[in-house]
Amino acid sequence: MNFRRLKNAFLFGAVGFLCVCGAATTARAADGDLLDVRDSADAPVKMIFDTDIGGDIDDAFALGLIHRLADRGAVELIGVTLTNANEPAGRFVAALNAKYGRSGVPVGVASNSTKVFDEYPSKTLAQKTADGAAEYPVPDGFKLEESVSLLRRLLAEAKDGSVVIVQVGYATNLAALLETPGDDVSPLTGRELAAKKVRLVSLMAGAFSFDDSTAAYREHKEWNVICDIPAMQKFVADWPTPAVFSGYETGDRVRMSPVNLKNDYRRSPTSKILYDAFGHWTARNTKEGYDHRRPTWDLTSVLFVARPEAGRGYFSLSEAGEVDVRDDGLTTFKPDANGRRRVFILDEAARIRVEEAFVNLCSEP
Repeated sequence: MNFRRLKNAFLFGAVGFLCVCGAATTARAADGDLLDVRDSADAPVKMIFDTDIGGDIDDAFALGLIHRLADRGAVELIGVTLTNANEPAGRFVAALNAKYGRSGVPVGVASNSTKVFDEYPSKTLAQKTADGAAEYPVPDGFKLEESVSLLRRLLAEAKDGSVVIVQVGYATNLAALLETPGDDVSPLTGRELAAKKVRLVSLMAGAFSFDDSTAAYREHKEWNVICDIPAMQKFVADWPTPAVFSGYETGDRVRMSPVNLKNDYRRSPTSKILYDAFGHWTARNTKEGYDHRRPTWDLTSVLFVARPEAGRGYFSLSEAGEVDVRDDGLTTFKPDANGRRRVFILDEAARIRVEEAFVNLCSEP
């Protein structure tokens, strides 16, 4: 479906289900009502990746997925912004981008975040080859930018309505963007830039339940929300364009493949950086090593916007509505025919397809 249909789907979706904390009957968008943010079948999705990379490992694999999709012409990665205010994490992103052949992608690190993680970036960057050189070097001349300033620049340079933001960390950067005034980069405020330039935000955030199959997630307070609750509250209240939420329950049910990790990634000249980063992460966080079947939370938000074609059958969408974030971080979905937020719905058949897609897409083009 084209962008006009996307807009109409968000503005006029029918109301048909109860919110997360009540008894619910699954209600989906109309059959065939796919969310396609491309200008044409051959046009790549222009993407900004906003992430708290450096803590959990799924952010790194989501970035690897973006690069593999870019290899296929499905994505154009125009920038990466971090809510993790940690220089090694930003340098790790630069090294990963370079390993995938995109050393020119700008990287920003937050200046206003209190959450700093270095679960695997420094150890991965410290790896050496047999001759003592860095195995994953940061490109010469690379300089980290400030995340919100980079967001303003990337949006100011973009065509109107052309950018998709995939946010898989807390909402610190996007909430701060909304507060920025006009400057030398653009006379527009941050909110005006978002309204003018952003087509869609695809978020991994919150936790939702529409039927008994996901009832266990109804009281879950999700990480990307609770790390900066005021920022997520500001996002859901004030962000001016459509947004789709991949809740905790979606990625938690789609797991990484140990066979894929231990074989395909290890043998790939590019994807080995993910194999090594996973090894450093699991050494600190689980005794299972490469047999750990990590959830794919952040990867789901990437796949959703990059693979919209009919017949793939990856995700369904809830009807239109709004997301509410309580002061304790619990998220609920409120149906609203004029709402601009929707939530992923993943049935068992789709779960199997998505898990297989990650195996096929992530390690080799």
